Amino acid sequence: MEAPAHWQRIDFISDLHLHAGRPRTFAAWADYMARTPADAVLILGDLFELWVGDDMATQAFEQSAAKVLQQAGQRLWLGLMVGNRDFLMGQQLMQLCRATALDDPFALTAFGQRHLLTHGDAWCLDDAPYLKFRAMVRQPAWQTAFLQRSLPERLAVAQGIRTESEQRKGGQAMAEWADVCAAPAAQALQAHGSLSLIHGHTHRPASEPFAMAGAQRHVLPDWEFDELPDGQPPRGHVLRLSADGLQRLSLAQAVTGPVTEPR
Repeated sequence: MEAPAHWQRIDFISDLHLHAGRPRTFAAWADYMARTPADAVLILGDLFELWVGDDMATQAFEQSAAKVLQQAGQRLWLGLMVGNRDFLMGQQLMQLCRATALDDPFALTAFGQRHLLTHGDAWCLDDAPYLKFRAMVRQPAWQTAFLQRSLPERLAVAQGIRTESEQRKGGQAMAEWADVCAAPAAQALQAHGSLSLIHGHTHRPASEPFAMAGAQRHVLPDWEFDELPDGQPPRGHVLRLSADGLQRLSLAQAVTGPVTEPR
């Protein structure tokens, strides 16, 4: 995709893991979405902790989140990529929010540079059990059968999968989680003619050389404003692309500047 010439700021966020039990995280995100001066916001997966079908938008919390997206989609370009938690976000939600579904990976050319965007989970090759699960649930036949179940049944299944995943991680520190592997990343960067990789999923924000000579990767943070250990500051910032390059901005920095008018 070629960014329109009038775009001056493009924001990237991911891994908010929104759910009703995280009201402060939701409030921080809603405030950012309402006030960002960006011309486009691209959310690279795991916006929601669980999304088991677009009828989730009828639930109270998810309805509030969809309204935030809908209002943002009236004044800026909104791109949504599915993650490992919310891979069942579908076209009905996209239409409701005036959003564009992003392929994974997704190539964006802006300000003279090509960037490759991905959630990142598909390239964590060391996480074999998850990749086996991912291959199953991304099959259209599995999704069709799953979506035919009732919403309460789907939620119960998803909660069970989530609990099993957390138990499998056990007491692992974040630094021990599987990371994106260089080989598939390098192959994709070469295929798309890019030297810039932007991804989420691993919850380890950094900007560093990666995959091949001359390439850089920029890892997005997860957002956490609720369940914080004593003394730990809130997590969550925005990666903004402009003519000046990529910058990491705090939420306070990210909402300064003129807000665009509704489209």
